[in-house]
Amino acid sequence: MNVGRVDLNLLKYLDVLLRELSVTRAADQLGISQPAMSNGLKRLRELFNDPLLIRTSGGMNPTERALELQPLVRKVLMQTEAMLTPDEAFLPEASRRVFRIMTSDYAEATLVPHLVRRLREDAPHVVLDFVTPSDVSYADMEQGRVDLAVNRFNEIPRSFHQVTLWKDSFSCLLNRSNPLARDFNLENYLKGQHIWVSKTGFGVGFGMNPEKLGGLGWIDQALARIGKTRKISIFTRHYQMPALLAMNNDLVATLPSRVARMQTQNPRLVIKEPPFVIPRFELKMAWSPLLHHNPAHRWLRRLIQEEAETILREEV
Repeated sequence: MNVGRVDLNLLKYLDVLLRELSVTRAADQLGISQPAMSNGLKRLRELFNDPLLIRTSGGMNPTERALELQPLVRKVLMQTEAMLTPDEAFLPEASRRVFRIMTSDYAEATLVPHLVRRLREDAPHVVLDFVTPSDVSYADMEQGRVDLAVNRFNEIPRSFHQVTLWKDSFSCLLNRSNPLARDFNLENYLKGQHIWVSKTGFGVGFGMNPEKLGGLGWIDQALARIGKTRKISIFTRHYQMPALLAMNNDLVATLPSRVARMQTQNPRLVIKEPPFVIPRFELKMAWSPLLHHNPAHRWLRRLIQEEAETILREEV
């Protein structure tokens, strides 16, 4: 094959077609007409001597050859974009760019206030759109519809770039008048009524079942490893809630230590170390390879890392 005679735009067509699995949606993504997209698919089929996409009762499905080509095409496009993108300086003080960031409630409580304060100084016209984990999918991330994800990840696609911002442990928050606070051992911990709080994954399901402890996260998994379970009375997805709820004399909140320490000045609450081992977790920042070389994106990632480092220094 004479590569010089290949229209490289066809690779972009193929990339979008394999993402959207729809001629109509691919045409919309590229801003071209549906007949032009159909003609592009026809040329791609001739180029690779393969149907690439086959219409079935469930919609358009990629062929085995198309699945083999998908990562190769993505890599070529990324390298081409990096080569052709001018290395222009990003001017944060003048930018009006909108950055869409997926954050867990934990990240919003600990990192986001510092980030916003810094942005008001360095980039007052930049707009931040924070979305929750259940608002987006890994596909949204991969396609660059979401700039960043700041979260705790059990797993993440290998193609994503990621860095660890910090590690955190867990602490228990309870009312000073709670009888359990006087002798906070494992036996008394298990006698208490507990507040469960978390919303960490992409596409989180609706509703919780106290009988199915396997999906409740780090704390209950740590208890399960020593053959114990706790009594959960309150389920919440917001880290601002436990401090208010722990004001009750019979409730215990076990939550990340950085969130618990925000209540250090609250005279009605006391912070206790959990009476069992809970593994530490990592707060990570992840992003699509499509955005890796973007100057504005590099600036934002560097800013977030600097603020995370500042938070760690202030704790020493």
